[in-house]
Amino acid sequence: MNAKIVVLFNHKGGVSKTTTTYNLGWMLTQFGKKVLFVDGDPQCNLTELFLHDKFDDYYLNDDTKNHNLKDALAVAFEGTPRPIEAINCFSPDNNDHAFLIPGHMDLAEYESSLSLALNSNNAIVTLQNLPGSFYELIRLCCEKYGIDYVLIDMNPGLSAINQTFLMISDAFIVPTNPDPFSTMALKTLKSVLPRWKRQAQNARMLFQGASYPLPESEIKFIGEIIQRFNLRNQKAARPYVGKIEEIKQYIENEFVPALAQLNMVYDITPLQQAGLLQDHCLAEISEFGALLQKANDNAVPVFALTKEQIGERGPILEQMESSRDRFRSIIENIARVVMELVQ
Repeated sequence: MNAKIVVLFNHKGGVSKTTTTYNLGWMLTQFGKKVLFVDGDPQCNLTELFLHDKFDDYYLNDDTKNHNLKDALAVAFEGTPRPIEAINCFSPDNNDHAFLIPGHMDLAEYESSLSLALNSNNAIVTLQNLPGSFYELIRLCCEKYGIDYVLIDMNPGLSAINQTFLMISDAFIVPTNPDPFSTMALKTLKSVLPRWKRQAQNARMLFQGASYPLPESEIKFIGEIIQRFNLRNQKAARPYVGKIEEIKQYIENEFVPALAQLNMVYDITPLQQAGLLQDHCLAEISEFGALLQKANDNAVPVFALTKEQIGERGPILEQMESSRDRFRSIIENIARVVMELVQ
């Protein structure tokens, strides 16, 4: 498969994983890339951003209700004697380069079987196809639509489903936010992610005879995105400054060295020389404020809002357009980093 899989993961909630996935993926389409979005969170927030007012009908209509992540994988998890097939991915009317594998609120039903498969050491033959089934579905959809990048939105947790998504990924981004628990979460990831990579290497050998083997994935860290903080005078408000710096220092001094031992970190030196990065922090993104609701109402990312969609006048419009353009510049830079590193 030529498409590259990028997951956005932090087992800590409230770090804007879904919003970041949506905005980053949409920006990649502005560079002419075809992007497959995968909603791996049973809350289906990414799916709702795409489907908007079509959400309920999608899961009730006979033509579309089975075209989602859970039902597409059912043939593997329920032992149906037929192969996995690509689904008809949803594509929004206003972006013909964006495609979605919708989520499903009952996806967690597969958790116990998948966990058993990952920890069975190949003893149970009937479980061998489960981990690789996720990759097989994505691979087939990528071939069907000529995808360049796959972005996976994962649920907050250290689940077997999240582990599987990471195991099949080429690269990952860690969204985080400057609150008292952010560094604690990063400390957990520092130990969990290398363990998952070692398990991925082992699982590839154990499941190499499966109908859906696991891919040879690099699983490399692109960087962190620090977000969801307030601004004061165009800078992070004082209560957040110390925590932002703490996150950055922990990433550079603890997190990256731990991952580097298993070759899980990209060499960002060329990007630093080109001025795209200073360190592994891809961006500091403040709260979107009122722009976020307007973007959701119009089914577009924040940076793509038009003057008409903003719907304000005078100084308020000017202020919101300025914020929109600032966010566009930030997200565009993240997309350039992804395209440079993940090829």
